[in-house]
Amino acid sequence: MKKKILLGLWFSLLLVAIAFLFWQNEYKYSLPTPIPKNYHDVAMGTKIDLGQCCVEDSKPVFIHFFNPDCPCSRFNVPHISTLIKKYGDKINFKIVVLNKQKNFTIEEIQKKFNSDDIPVFFDEEIAKKCGVFSTPQAVLLDGSHNLYYRGNYNKTRYCTNADSNYAQMAIESLLKKTNSPSFDALALRAYGCSLPKCNK
Repeated sequence: MKKKILLGLWFSLLLVAIAFLFWQNEYKYSLPTPIPKNYHDVAMGTKIDLGQCCVEDSKPVFIHFFNPDCPCSRFNVPHISTLIKKYGDKINFKIVVLNKQKNFTIEEIQKKFNSDDIPVFFDEEIAKKCGVFSTPQAVLLDGSHNLYYRGNYNKTRYCTNADSNYAQMAIESLLKKTNSPSFDALALRAYGCSLPKCNK
């Protein structure tokens, strides 16, 4: 009888441990990021004044909102690096680091993306101006700095599903000058680490 009780307790403990690991490493990242109480939505088509962050030219601007401590941000670094290589001659890519807990250098961030010349900023105001409240998030502005897309990169954490490469679809649509594509809730609802502390 004691053996059965101990075996039952051991299996129960094992199930609890598995459930906890699943929550920590998978399920909580599939939940939408809570919208902050003081959140001010920025509508698509709004002209975004990014100040000194943007060079005035006719190229569209792609801003990657990134937190090195956010697992969701780390998952899609290879995907962002691919986008930079593929579209870097047609689009001005920028990285905005959002992390109040640690200090990172520009060189450290550039190294993560294998790009020595991508501009890196540490300005939380840019996120507010674009209506971003989590990381990672993609913001695409047209050549006049009007908000064309704000949302997720993919419905999968590692950005491996070609059918839901939302940010890349937005880039392609803008460059081809077609109508802005319509996306589902998985593209436009934030799923990542919340600001300002960037935790999930």
